[in-house]
Amino acid sequence: MEHSSLAGRIFRGAALTLILLFFMFPIVWIFLMSFQTNEQILRIPPRILFEPTLSNYEALISGQLRTAAGNLQISFMRNLFNSVVLSSAAVLLALLLGVPAAYAFARFKFKLGETIAFTLLSFRFAPPLLVLLPLSLYYQELGLNDTYFGIVWVYQLIALPLILWIVRGYFEDISPDIEHAYRLAGHSWREAFTHIAVPLAGPGIAAAGLLSFIFCWNNFVFALILASADKQPVTVGALAFVTASGIQYGQIAAAIVLSVTPTLLLALYAQRYLVEGLSLGAVKG
Repeated sequence: MEHSSLAGRIFRGAALTLILLFFMFPIVWIFLMSFQTNEQILRIPPRILFEPTLSNYEALISGQLRTAAGNLQISFMRNLFNSVVLSSAAVLLALLLGVPAAYAFARFKFKLGETIAFTLLSFRFAPPLLVLLPLSLYYQELGLNDTYFGIVWVYQLIALPLILWIVRGYFEDISPDIEHAYRLAGHSWREAFTHIAVPLAGPGIAAAGLLSFIFCWNNFVFALILASADKQPVTVGALAFVTASGIQYGQIAAAIVLSVTPTLLLALYAQRYLVEGLSLGAVKG
């Protein structure tokens, strides 16, 4: 039995290692490409050992994209800053609107409540091109076209339904008896919401906020149509790397590393909140 158990552990360890290598290999390869020139990247056969260079990152930071036809001005760092501002503001707005709405849908039953909730969820599944034409017309009338607020507001189509439905499930898992006991002590429903419900659903709110941030960060179509170059996020700004004189693979790899780093760091920081979400089952009624 001991030999079979040891063999099983070795097999599972080997299988997990192979799976990890399979999924991590593209990420590692992109990271290595970011320190290579185009000549090194296109070399056949490719080499693992090479002389690293920081020229790709220097080009991104300085805004000088080196091509065969000469230097090309890009604004990658500006696009990266735009992504941070737009995604963060969109998620904060969605949390301010979505968390109270999720609590209302979880705790109170009212006419057409489920219909309204499903309608909000349907916005998440609607193709962006379905709403872009009327939105662009409305934005021109309202003066919101090519503005940060306009992009943040349209990002609510991505973030708000996600936060509403995820956080609603966490609120439903919390026993209302805890809030009733708190209110019997003389506290208002608003205090019960802010001091009891929100802290208990904190891991769910963090998870929903993280997922919303990633989806907003990765959005391409909304900012491409509704924003000019100085307000576009990094997903749209990446188009500058495909030029008439060729594709700058090393600088594209460096741009991928820089654009993925903020969401990766956020995910690593928020993972402790995701683990805490396992304890919500202890308060189910």
